[in-house]
Amino acid sequence: MTTTLAGIDFSHPSHEVARRLIGVIALVNGVGGRIVETEAYDREDPASHSFSGPTERNRSMFGPPAHAYVYRSYGIHWCLNFVCREDGHGAGVLIRAIEPLAGLDAMRERRGVEDVRLLCSGPGRVCQALGVTRANDGMALSSPPFELHAREGTVQVVEGPRIGISKAMEVPWRFGLAGSRFVSKPFR
Repeated sequence: MTTTLAGIDFSHPSHEVARRLIGVIALVNGVGGRIVETEAYDREDPASHSFSGPTERNRSMFGPPAHAYVYRSYGIHWCLNFVCREDGHGAGVLIRAIEPLAGLDAMRERRGVEDVRLLCSGPGRVCQALGVTRANDGMALSSPPFELHAREGTVQVVEGPRIGISKAMEVPWRFGLAGSRFVSKPFR
């Protein structure tokens, strides 16, 4: 089983993977771009879907690393996570924002907006723009429709507290590409 993709070992803790994903190119059926914002979640983390153990909804989060965990947020938006760790630990990285680079016409059509900044700046927008749905839940990130490409050169990563959660808000497991105008919310 492949746990290393785009130069990242997905069997590592989620906060390490989340940081290393910044700058990686992520594509779904050829549509996507540079990951510019992530958030890490772990089984011991009360803000994580895996905190209370496996359920039908979060089963993929307990599966093998380097697979997708897709869930619906507030009954409205799909959200994409990359599963981390091994042995059914229940950890993942939420893909919060992407700098659009490939398939912009498809993204604009799916999102119904022209402004490139608004295409993938938020986890629900990412999934809508890339066409990710529950059908992608559990899929290997090493196989179509997914493609991950290693980041080029060095990137400056900033970190801060996660957003949009009500538990463990102070945990600094939100990571972003320094200076990116494509993050969902600015870093302080």
